[in-house]
This record gives sequence, C-alpha cells and structure tokens, in this order.
Amino acid sequence: MSLRELKRARTRRALVAAATDLFERDGYEQTTVADIAAAAEIGTRTFFGYFATKEDLLFPETDERVRAARDAIAARGPADTPAEVLLRALSIVGEDGDDLTGRLAALRMRFIAEVPAVRGRALQIQMDVQQEIARQLAGAFPDELDVVAAAALVGAFVGAVTGALHALLNQDERDPQAIQRAVERATKVALRPWIAHDVRHV
Repeated sequence: MSLRELKRARTRRALVAAATDLFERDGYEQTTVADIAAAAEIGTRTFFGYFATKEDLLFPETDERVRAARDAIAARGPADTPAEVLLRALSIVGEDGDDLTGRLAALRMRFIAEVPAVRGRALQIQMDVQQEIARQLAGAFPDELDVVAAAALVGAFVGAVTGALHALLNQDERDPQAIQRAVERATKVALRPWIAHDVRHV
C-alpha cells in the first residue's frame, strides 16, 4: 500500500472505532456524523469521503466479505463443490477479522432490530452481496449451477450466517471463537443438501 492508502485505511479504522464507542455510549439515533468525525479528529466533510451515510459505518467490511468469496472461488480446486467454496470463504472472513464477532457486530444486529434506517440498509447490502456472489459462483460452476440454483445456494448461506448471529447475540454470546464455530455449524446445516447431492438434482 502507498502512504496515501495507509493514511486512508487508518482514518477509516479511526472512524469505525469512534462510531463504535459513540454508538455504545449514546445510541444510534443520538450519535451524529459530526460527533463521529470530531471523535476521529477529522472534519465532517472529510467523513463523507469515507462513508456515504452513518448507516454504512455499521457495515465497514462488506467489500472484504465479497472479496473473500471471490478469492475462494478463484482458488477453487477441481474437486471443490460450490458449497465447499462458500464455506471456505466464511472461514477466511473469520480468520481475517472480527466482523462477525466483535463489538460492532453486536451493535449492528441490535440496530437492525431497532432502527428502520439501519434495517433498510442491511437488506439492501445483503441483496447486493448475494447477487454478486451468486453471479460469481454461477460463472465459476456453469456445469453445476444455473442462476436460480446459484441464487438459492447463496441465499441459504447468507441466511444461515445472519440467523445464527441473531440467535447468538440475542443470548448475549460474546466469545468470538464460540460465535465463529456456531456460524460455521449453521452454514453446514443450511448447505447440507448441496454438500450431499449434485446441485443439478436438488
């Protein structure tokens, strides 16, 4: 990374950290973009060079999730199935960060349940991510997946991750390793039909 890219990455991380602290302390609605920018020691106008909205601060790793899926698809072996590729992508996400298990993940789930604007943004992001990953997967496995099967497979995968996180965080589970294990178990349960059978006959 260039020096400029490193500085941008540091500022981005500072914004996410500041937002996490303020959201925990003051709540989502009470925290303003100006508050977050001030805590990160940047101007409000500069904030919008990093995040388009306050809601987007709750989803800072979306691009990394899609990139992990793309990387797993690109690195597939000749014997790999589409379901195995998705499970490998989830493992990469878990190893590379705490997007599924950290403080921000807990806040994100809480605000999705409580704040309509956050819920709407979450649904939009989820739909965009599912469509992109399904497109990549169908392109990588043209003999096994048509567009409908790819969409169904990715939908089951994303739904399992989301459902498991909601269930765990509602039980106040905070141990990152326990959360990661539970999410991986949930996805294996959801993808069992694709793991056990040829997807063309599911």
